[in-house]
Amino acid sequence: MRRKDVIEKTANYVKKKLGNDSSGHDWWHVYRVWKIAKKISKKERGKLNVFVIELASLLHDIADYKLHDGDEGIGPNRARKWLRKMNVSEDDIAHICQIIRDIAFKGANVQSTVKTKEGMIVQDADRIDAIGALGITRTFAYGGYKGKLIYDPNIKPVMHSSFEEYRNNKSSTINHFYEKLLLLEKLMNTEYAKRIAKERTMFMKKFLKEFYSEWNGLK
Repeated sequence: MRRKDVIEKTANYVKKKLGNDSSGHDWWHVYRVWKIAKKISKKERGKLNVFVIELASLLHDIADYKLHDGDEGIGPNRARKWLRKMNVSEDDIAHICQIIRDIAFKGANVQSTVKTKEGMIVQDADRIDAIGALGITRTFAYGGYKGKLIYDPNIKPVMHSSFEEYRNNKSSTINHFYEKLLLLEKLMNTEYAKRIAKERTMFMKKFLKEFYSEWNGLK
């Protein structure tokens, strides 16, 4: 099967699987990550496996651990099953599944384990869609989906030192900005992503300023 056909069939597969998601990890999130990753790829120098980048982008949330009782293996396993059905090479499958397993944010003080340039590009694309106006809307969608409080001034943000702490976090949605979203700008791997992240982070800071002003009855 031609690579173009594999990508098209994979996009249709993901769209069908995630089309009704209401947690912010829906098809349109995947679509944006896919498009951003392709744009970053065009701006990066050096040899890249764009086929791996596209498939990892499309499949990165096929079964997010956050929506499956913390099961980190379910996403890579579902991706592997699909890719074998598409007759993708085992080397590419291994690379794609490793990216899917590694790209997630795992805590403020937990270092990323992504090692390949392809993985860094997909990670950047995913993180770009986690910030800015889209990031704000997705964050509150997920918070509502998981039954989180919007905000409680008595609950302070925590800079988690392990993935276990981060995964079991029960904090408010507003705290999530400090525990993850505002940190992503400095964690981007590519120059293009860093530029976009700077603009989107500024927007989030303006939102938070307005939020606190309204919360405190100043407006």
